[in-house]
Formats: sequence, C-alpha cells, structure tokens
Amino acid sequence: MHARAVAATATALLGTAALLVPAPDARAGSDRPTVIAHRGASAYAPENTLDAVDKAAELGVDWVENDVQRTKDGELVVVHDDNLRRTTDVEEVFPDRAPWKVKDFTAAEIARLDAGSWFDPAYADARVPTLKQFVDRVELHHQELLLEIKNPELYPGIEQQTLKVLDNEGWLDGPHLDGRLIVQSFSADSVRTVHELNPGVKTGLLGTPAVADLGRYAAFTDQINPSYGSISTSYVASVHAIEGAHGRPLEVFTWTVNDASTARLVAGYGVDGIITNTPDVVRDAFPTE
Repeated sequence: MHARAVAATATALLGTAALLVPAPDARAGSDRPTVIAHRGASAYAPENTLDAVDKAAELGVDWVENDVQRTKDGELVVVHDDNLRRTTDVEEVFPDRAPWKVKDFTAAEIARLDAGSWFDPAYADARVPTLKQFVDRVELHHQELLLEIKNPELYPGIEQQTLKVLDNEGWLDGPHLDGRLIVQSFSADSVRTVHELNPGVKTGLLGTPAVADLGRYAAFTDQINPSYGSISTSYVASVHAIEGAHGRPLEVFTWTVNDASTARLVAGYGVDGIITNTPDVVRDAFPTE
C-alpha cells in the first residue's frame, strides 16, 4: 500500500466508529472461559483455511483465531508462518523461489498452492484464503474473530490495511465491535497503532509481560494473552487488577491448550478465554449446568 493511500485510510478509519467500544466481556456473563478455535479447528482441518472455519462452526464453536500477513502485491492473506513451506506445496510449485517467504509471492501465486494435503489428502483443494475470504466465511457462520497481525515489522502499514479490509466487509460497525472482534499481536507497537487508528476496536497483546509493565500496555489494550505455561493464579489476578483501554479490567486469553485437564487448570487460574486446536475437547471439559 502506498503511503498516500495508507494516510487516507488511517484518516477515514479514525472517524469510523471511533466512539464505539466493545462489550465488557467476551464471555458474555458466563463463568466458563470463552473457547477460541486456534487457526480454526486446526486439530481437525488444515490451519487457517476456510475448512478450519467450517469445522469450528460444525463443532458449535463461536470464536475463531487467525493470522494475517501480506503478499508481494499487497493482498492480506491468512497464514501463520512467514514462509509457505510448512503448510503448502510451494516448494514443488515454485522450486526456484527459496526461501519461499509470503512477502515474496503475489496473491495469484499463493492462490495456486495446495494448503491442505500436508494435513490430509482429503483437503487437497484447500487454499490459503485472503483476509476478505476468511472474514466472509466467519460472518457466514455468525462467528466471532480473534485476528492476529503476524510479523508486522515485515509489513509496514498492515494495521491500517487490516482495518480497511474489516471495514469494507462490515466488521467495524457497532454489532461487530460490540463483542465479535478482537485484534491482537505480539508487537505492542502494532497493538497501539490499531488502538490509535480505531479506538473502538478491542485489542489484545500476546505474551506475558512483567506485572510492573502492565500499566503502560493497558493504555491501548484490553487483553494480555500469554502462553498457558507462563501463567499462574497470581499473574492472572494481577492482570485483572488493572483497567484496560476501555475502562474495564484487562482480560486474559491463554494459548494453546488442547486437553481437558490443562483447560480446567488454567480455568482455575481465572482466565477469561482458552485458545485451542481442539475446541470441542476444551469446551467439553466444562460441563453445562
């Protein structure tokens, strides 16, 4: 995206729903943690594909997580790694293009790749979706989206561009901001940028920052989202004790928990959400009343 276009997009987004704020709690009043399908239901379908979104919906899981990066020609695509080797057949299709970085391929080239056979031959038709395709599929199922901006240092302006796609697809209106969308990143600068561009968007900072540092992140984020092995009851309580960007206690979504016993363990810590490849297993760890 050219600098002039980025600036124009940023200006427009500052005025789009800037006064809207998200719902207080993604758990919607439940004592059970929110269950988020990591890269879709990625234990059962190839990660970050439309099939993984469909599988999460089939399992009755409302929240879906994904990863967003940018192609050589400026298209946002949903893929986790900064290269295409692990989850596509890029080495076979483009053998002379090592190291097969996402940013070195056009959207049309990436669209040619098989993004499913590595997982199971039954998914040979799966493709790396664009962000537009992904959010449209999430919308089709009336699901919620936890969107991760991946490797933002590789893609200057990706925050503005991500918000623009979300806006174009209707995801920055009141109903979506009011509990259906969270944007997260490991980069505090990226999270801060999203908040500054559109303060109505709920945000999350991935990682386990020191308790002493939580206050400065709380100015622009609503969640602290750490790996499950790095947290404790006292850490979660310390996060909850701090008011986030929208005037409510910071939340904790932890990752990546794939078994019932660990799910119950982290729920005992008081986490607000659990990100998992096996969302049915985690959900079923908490019997309904």
